[in-house]
Amino acid sequence: MSAESTPEPGIPGESVISSRSRRAGGRRRKPRSGRRKGLVIAAWTAAGIVVLGGSGAGYLYVKLNGNLKSVDIDQALGADRPEKADNGSENILVLGSDTRSGRNGKLGGGADDGSARSDTAMIVHLYRGHKKADVVSIPRDTIIDRPECTDPKGEDHPAAHGAMFNSAYSTGGAACAVKTVESMTGLRMDHYLEVDFSGFQKLIDELGGVEVTTTKNIEDPDSHLDLKAGTHRLNGRQALGLVRTRHGVGDGSDLGRIQLQQAFLKALVDQVKDVGLLTSPKKLYDLADTATKTVTTDSGLGSVNALMSFAAGLKSISANNMHMVTMPVRYDPADPNRVIVQKAKARMVWDALKNDRPIPKSATQGTATGEAKGVVTS
Repeated sequence: MSAESTPEPGIPGESVISSRSRRAGGRRRKPRSGRRKGLVIAAWTAAGIVVLGGSGAGYLYVKLNGNLKSVDIDQALGADRPEKADNGSENILVLGSDTRSGRNGKLGGGADDGSARSDTAMIVHLYRGHKKADVVSIPRDTIIDRPECTDPKGEDHPAAHGAMFNSAYSTGGAACAVKTVESMTGLRMDHYLEVDFSGFQKLIDELGGVEVTTTKNIEDPDSHLDLKAGTHRLNGRQALGLVRTRHGVGDGSDLGRIQLQQAFLKALVDQVKDVGLLTSPKKLYDLADTATKTVTTDSGLGSVNALMSFAAGLKSISANNMHMVTMPVRYDPADPNRVIVQKAKARMVWDALKNDRPIPKSATQGTATGEAKGVVTS
């Protein structure tokens, strides 16, 4: 299936939500569950450790350190990988997995079968100096060629042609997801962050919720979401519903949902500056405790010290200097529930990031958006 065989549709450009945080008290596709964000969680973790460490609370530090889960991506993938950039930039693969076990099964609305797929995938490119970032979303339904992978149990899986992108995670876990992204892009993923459903919901509640204004009614029973046009202060469950909804907005595609996710991420980044955490040590600890239980990292970020150092380097990045796009794709003529990479345009994106340059507008112009733009605003 050639990405150049039909006219090029589909990329959201800038985000469709821009919000402030406050204290909270023709469809193309079947609706599915959605997912969440890890970069902001790392920043909150770092904030918690800075304050708690400064107060000499060694016990709390040890407890938070014990919460973290990590995966040794370097050992799993070996040396046959793209080289690290030598220009001071970094790439982080951020995944949200839709695991159907425990609390996540209830939140996701699916069967509790213990399976998992990467439901949200973003490449976060930190420019040299870490003062600005580009975020490139990868639609979960993208048809790709998955490389051969070894799963966490040591079982080998042969390469697959015409696989869905999110099957890489379910096939071989975090390492296979990273290997697949590196194979697609030619970019080295310097770090890996993964977040789950239930942790996201709790974090939003502990952060005080998020205020958004909807320009249209959004109703999606599968996502437990019912918002009339107007201003709302979303709690964790509502926020999760917003970033999960597919058929509640636009054309029901994953591209429309990605627009909501990107916009909501910007809202969370803005929230960091608005919540007075330093006035409440307990609130600060609760956030750090939830964050470290929620996130899974690569081994390079697998301690609170490493996570603290990493997140402290992101303090200059605000929503205003985060540019968000979606990997250039078009709908698959053989199946409108799938998308295909627009290879020439995607190469423009990956080349820009590799050389630490802004993504050219021409890489993301003139294509479909999922028709959800402007549904939620500040």
